[in-house]
Amino acid sequence: MTDDLSLRVGRVAAPLREQVLDVLIERELIEQTGVSRTTIREVLRQLAAEGLVTTIPQKGAIVVVPSAQEAADIYEVRAALEALACRRFVRHATDGQVKQLRKSFREIERLAKRRDSDIQQILAAKDDFYDVLLEGAGNKAIRETLDGLRARVRLLRATSLSQPNRSAGTVSEIRDIVRAAEARDEDAMAAACEYHVNQAARSGLRGLVELDDEATGVLETLQA
Repeated sequence: MTDDLSLRVGRVAAPLREQVLDVLIERELIEQTGVSRTTIREVLRQLAAEGLVTTIPQKGAIVVVPSAQEAADIYEVRAALEALACRRFVRHATDGQVKQLRKSFREIERLAKRRDSDIQQILAAKDDFYDVLLEGAGNKAIRETLDGLRARVRLLRATSLSQPNRSAGTVSEIRDIVRAAEARDEDAMAAACEYHVNQAARSGLRGLVELDDEATGVLETLQA
């Protein structure tokens, strides 16, 4: 397959808000997924409407990476919404859903301990964990909003987990969330979840400091 059709990944010499994660070539997507050009274009239009991609003439769609300040704002909203989801989980989740939350955590823990696990595997396991949490919370609006927010900071989630010792911190923080859920302590669960998101934000922005001076100032504000 020629280079101009490959999925190119890299960073450009521009402010963070103008950088991209991937270049999505329409023809390559068609070959990889086997779906029609019309379907691909419709999906890209939907992603553009959500602010996740933008289209460059003669090149295709690129995944938009939020600026450091935009990412910090997203994490702030995410922390508040996830804390609310935790409170609802304690109030509404069945005993079976609490057990499923523990099970999904064990998978995160297992992957974090394996040397051959990659970041995407851990992120997928975390997504499964949040699926259980949000299902138990029983609020469609919270789920849809958080799904969109996590998509907006997908790169930063990977950057965060790539930081030294972050995987161990993630496991410890999520363990506290699960223990609070099992104790049916909504204050403790909400606090543990908010702490986890804030730690993830600090870690993710720390990884971006070398890419953008703006991240330095935002990180200093978060740590103040």
